[in-house]
Amino acid sequence: GICAPDHSRRHAREINWSNSSWRTLLPHSTLRPGGLLVMRRFPARAKAPLLSLLAGAGVVAAAAALTRRSDPELLPSFHDLSLSSPAEKIGFVAEGIARSSRALYTITFVVIDYKYSLRGLEPRSDEYRSKLSEVHLRSAKRILKLCETNKGFYAKAGQFASSLRQVPKEYSSTLSTLQDKAVPCHFKDIKEVIVKNLGKDLSELFYSFDEKPIAAASIAQVHHALLKDNQEVAVKVQYPDLQQRLTIDITTMAILSNSVAWAFPEYRLEWMVSEFKRTLSSELNFLQEGENAERTARNFRRKRVVKVPHIYWGLTTSQVLTMQFFNGHKVDDLESLKASGINPGKVAKALIDLFSEMIFIHGFVHGDPHPGNILVSLEGPEGFSLVILDHGIYKELDENFRLDYCQLWKALILLDAQGIKKISERLGMGKYAKYFPVIFTGRTMESKSALGKQMSVVEKGNLKQELLALNMRDISSFMESMPPDFLTILRTDGLLRSIMGKLGAPGRVRLLIYAKYAVYGLATKRQKETGHKFEHAIYKIRVSVSYLQLRCLLAILELLSQLEDLRHSVVIRLEEMLLESFHFLNRRFFTLRL
Repeated sequence: GICAPDHSRRHAREINWSNSSWRTLLPHSTLRPGGLLVMRRFPARAKAPLLSLLAGAGVVAAAAALTRRSDPELLPSFHDLSLSSPAEKIGFVAEGIARSSRALYTITFVVIDYKYSLRGLEPRSDEYRSKLSEVHLRSAKRILKLCETNKGFYAKAGQFASSLRQVPKEYSSTLSTLQDKAVPCHFKDIKEVIVKNLGKDLSELFYSFDEKPIAAASIAQVHHALLKDNQEVAVKVQYPDLQQRLTIDITTMAILSNSVAWAFPEYRLEWMVSEFKRTLSSELNFLQEGENAERTARNFRRKRVVKVPHIYWGLTTSQVLTMQFFNGHKVDDLESLKASGINPGKVAKALIDLFSEMIFIHGFVHGDPHPGNILVSLEGPEGFSLVILDHGIYKELDENFRLDYCQLWKALILLDAQGIKKISERLGMGKYAKYFPVIFTGRTMESKSALGKQMSVVEKGNLKQELLALNMRDISSFMESMPPDFLTILRTDGLLRSIMGKLGAPGRVRLLIYAKYAVYGLATKRQKETGHKFEHAIYKIRVSVSYLQLRCLLAILELLSQLEDLRHSVVIRLEEMLLESFHFLNRRFFTLRL
């Protein structure tokens, strides 16, 4: 988390290159005793541009941000900062320059590492791929250290990147540790935020308030409290000075993405910065989060297995959110679930069912379903219920996109090549249509494996050769052509698949539930257009029949696949028996001759 610094000393702070927080970001060979920066690993011609960049980039980033070169609708300007004195404003700018310089310094070394570690290597060679993986891992560790040091939006950006299946695995696995590494803020600073927002002392608002947080994230932390009527609540408090830092940090990230694109034209990351910026605009407004929570509660009011915390609006502002408190286990805590007598398979099925309805029916999707945001309560119709937390990031899908996505999944399940191509073209991604089955179902259009089963060794080999022909320019082009709604769906689906894997649920469960809701989702438009109850009832019957037909077809396809597997196994066994018989006869013949 980000805590309010000591404003009386902040403006006098200087950047000390020998400070431990800076040293951890640098390669061991770049610092001599006393903190002198050297770059003996790199050619002399690289030193001057690098030092020039580092000398002025932090100032440029801060100045650009504070003069509103960023989005004025999202970011505050220098004059909007809630700092009371010129000294505080100077200190804030100095800190912003330090944070920006630290980020620019780290990314500069990342760029240089890629440039000089991979120079002279054939891009499609085994040596190149091995070296690239090493550089990915080194760079991911540097960026992880940057996120941990700068905290706040940098930690949030790291979490965001780690949840994208499109980033290299070295980055996603390394940065995923940020999900559980947030450092809580001092209670004194948190108390000031609450009093400033609610206008009263804690003793006037709550019967009791636990000073130790029960959870800490990148932009806020949560405390347990009791209201005057003994109602248990969770109070989510935004870290102080967060809004002010947003301007400089987002501007710095934009500069960094442009710099990376300049150094590596095939690595275009503007789509990631744009999407991250969009998510922040709503996540920082707790009033919006409360409205999202209430809308989700209404959408699932008939689903008893789903629970959404009640919002206490009298104790809620844009920076403080007071909600109903729930006890429970993290959704991926397998040992705790089993110890409580809860079937992990049922939890996985209920989770996919919940998010399928969000995506295919309501078109109002929780954009950050990582395990910390989903609790399994010990109360509910199945012996448990799913408690959905953190409603800050939501995406309302365009209605045409929602219907296209339903059609896409129906085509994916049936391996309807023409249908997939047609829908991909409508989404502006026609040239990538052949990769959709792999992305969503884990099999190719030509795959003979059953739905939800692994591809054969031959199929994997063919796919690997095809993917090796792609480069980062192709991947960047794919991500840039993707509608924003599609990116949200991909990220959400990736997080859900990760949870499913930890719960030990077979992939087929997810695919069949998606297929069911895709068919149901296609009916919602007709339901809105059909006013007559009789016509509505007839259409519901037709939808049910359509889904039944789909299930029957899937069952037949799976049976044929299993028969093919059986035939293959029988052929292999017969070949082994023939070989054994040949060896036996050969030995007998040799013995008789002797």
